[in-house]
Amino acid sequence: MNLSEKLEELSLNSNNNSQSKREDYIEWKEYFMAMAFLAAKRSKDPSFQVGACIVNEENRIVGVGYNGMPTGCSDDEFPWGKNTPSPLDSKYLYVCHAEMNAIINSNSTDVKNCTIYVTLFPCNECAKLIIQSGIKEVVYLSDRHAHKDIYIASRRMLDAVGIQYWQYVPKRDKIEINFREISSENNSPSK
Repeated sequence: MNLSEKLEELSLNSNNNSQSKREDYIEWKEYFMAMAFLAAKRSKDPSFQVGACIVNEENRIVGVGYNGMPTGCSDDEFPWGKNTPSPLDSKYLYVCHAEMNAIINSNSTDVKNCTIYVTLFPCNECAKLIIQSGIKEVVYLSDRHAHKDIYIASRRMLDAVGIQYWQYVPKRDKIEINFREISSENNSPSK
């Protein structure tokens, strides 16, 4: 059965006779923050799983990233610890932050005038990358480390160059992805 035949069959067999759009869809900002959260699920960091999603002015995702080891550096061989006797045994000297990875992973030539959605407010190093890349806005969910110097410095730099930043407050507690729901619809005899 080709695509047009499937679409025709769907419309004939549809139990939904409504002529209005679905009202429970997620909004753009919610979608992009959810994408950042989904990216964070890839992180192997036992302490903080951080994700980032970069979006252009047309609401198109141009880059996604999460915190992890640099490409080629085995996350089984490099350390994940935080409070270690030697800095060389700590993750801090090795892990690439989500913002860095999202910028580097961008699928367009640049991210100028884009918005970055992050699950955790950017540190000073990520703020530098955000500034240098031309990103114009930072939307973050958590700011639990606002009192630390690296985050205070981040705010100073973002303020100095006029990059807007604001905390996203979700309208719902969760967005559920149920792979079986769509899978069972696709295998339904009515399709």
